[in-house]
Amino acid sequence: MSARVAASWQTSLADLSLILFMIAAAALSRQEGERRAMTPAPSSRDAAASPPGTPLAVYLALPGAPPLGPWLSQQAADPRQRLTITAFYGPAPETPAAALAEAASLARQAGSHGIRARIVVEPGRGPARAVLAFDDPAPADAVARSLLERGDRSSEGIPGP
Repeated sequence: MSARVAASWQTSLADLSLILFMIAAAALSRQEGERRAMTPAPSSRDAAASPPGTPLAVYLALPGAPPLGPWLSQQAADPRQRLTITAFYGPAPETPAAALAEAASLARQAGSHGIRARIVVEPGRGPARAVLAFDDPAPADAVARSLLERGDRSSEGIPGP
């Protein structure tokens, strides 16, 4: 068997593998487009949920737990972090007002340590919780605009406008 014949079948196999890959990628792309077309577009009346961040630290307001303030002072301070306090309420006789009062109490404790909190009250079970995460709600274009206004350089070293 000559070396030329051995290389020939390997080249053919590589070509066929490439063709199979391209066909599979095209089929997956088509399926994704069909899936997007089938999902209804959100209406302006629908509330947009804030994108969840990756929790860095979680505090549960359980009986016997230390107050929120000392817990916050033990966490690493970072201005990009956001504190979200979530309180839950169940069916009657519990009301959202009781959950809101509990969340407001935790927010006051955080405020006494100089940290503003976002409060979420929703149906569910469990103790109130406070979550520190990097989930700044600022849109990406606002962040980019603020960097350009400061005159930061791009990755190519070109000064901003």
